[in-house]
Amino acid sequence: MSCLDRLSQWTQQVSTAFAHVSKPQREGLALWSAGIALVGAAGITQISALLALVLNQQEQAVFQRLREWYLDAKHTSGKKRRDWEVTGCFAPLLSWIVRLWEPGKRQMVLVLDATTLGDRWTILSINVVIRSCAIPVAWKVLGAHEKGSWRPHWEGLLTHLKSGMPADWQVLVMADRGLYARWLFRAICACGWHPFLRINVAVKARAEGEEAFDWISRWVGVPGSSWQGQVECFAGKGSRLKCTLLMQWEVGYEHPWVVLTDLAPEQAQVSWYGMRSWTETGYKDFKRGLWGWHHSKMQDAGRVERLWLAMAVAQLWMVSLGCQAEQEHEQLDPGANLPHTHVARRRRTRPAHQPPPRRLSCVVRGRLRTVAALFTAEVLPCGRLMPEAWPQTIAAPGRPPRPAHLRERERKRAQRRRAKARARTAA
Repeated sequence: MSCLDRLSQWTQQVSTAFAHVSKPQREGLALWSAGIALVGAAGITQISALLALVLNQQEQAVFQRLREWYLDAKHTSGKKRRDWEVTGCFAPLLSWIVRLWEPGKRQMVLVLDATTLGDRWTILSINVVIRSCAIPVAWKVLGAHEKGSWRPHWEGLLTHLKSGMPADWQVLVMADRGLYARWLFRAICACGWHPFLRINVAVKARAEGEEAFDWISRWVGVPGSSWQGQVECFAGKGSRLKCTLLMQWEVGYEHPWVVLTDLAPEQAQVSWYGMRSWTETGYKDFKRGLWGWHHSKMQDAGRVERLWLAMAVAQLWMVSLGCQAEQEHEQLDPGANLPHTHVARRRRTRPAHQPPPRRLSCVVRGRLRTVAALFTAEVLPCGRLMPEAWPQTIAAPGRPPRPAHLRERERKRAQRRRAKARARTAA
């Protein structure tokens, strides 16, 4: 099968997922996403050079075609050109992920987070996390110094995604401490999903049957302790919230994990929050890890949002192939069926409850599988998204916490640096 035929198959899959947009937009998205996946970068110059060879067209013609795909209508040629918003692609993208999800598994985790590109852009994004990878499904690009509340943007992203998720799925929506807000908790519940939001330990709450509010740190006073139950959290009437409080202070961590959710205490585990960190690997893939978005020179937010759509589709493609390849690799692993008394198992240094570390991410495995298929002239189908079981324990910290006297020394050094910077500015 020729490369052109494989590209046509991928174009058909993209067209099926985004049938609501025009044919030029679908074809442009297919070209961009295939080029990003095969080149391993989001640079238009490299992608147009590759696709020109595949399509047997002039490189400059392909370059212009790719460029016009992300431009506004007023900056493109042709009388039938019209503007299009990527927000209309968020629900179809999520629906595509649902269709690729392993049959019978109706659980998904979404993570709200923000990333930056220097002093130019701040991107608010909602990502599907799976097997330590992240796939963006909704995003908003803001100027790095743009003022104003993020609330309408987050609420808008959740609204755009709601129709893409089946009503009978269990969906957890996670966010770190800096994004917690009562309105966000309620907005997630309004979508029929379950908030799983981390907060600081320095808040007050009262459990069922208690009259006075007190610091929640009383429930997890030392490492190795845990507590969970239904509470009324936050003493202030303007921020008070009835919810389930999950707390655990794992040995080796400086602070306990504190999570608020609407799930019943017996239906939730604080260890699930460990999946939130997977969204960081997705940002790494988009920047220095794979697609090289940090080299972008775009100055228009709308263009950045369209480029993110192409990278998100490429990410979905590679993660789906990588998930399938990783599962096949695990099934063929000769060590998987070793008896518990085997010397290889006795010499294992990691805790028994922790899975072995990944040597390759699913995104990288997906790209390697794509390259191998090109060498062997195989078909390049879209793979399957094979989620793992949600973590049942909190993983040990990557490195032990620094001693208190070293942390205090670093804090004082930072204060002196800021004072010198203020003095230079005043001078």
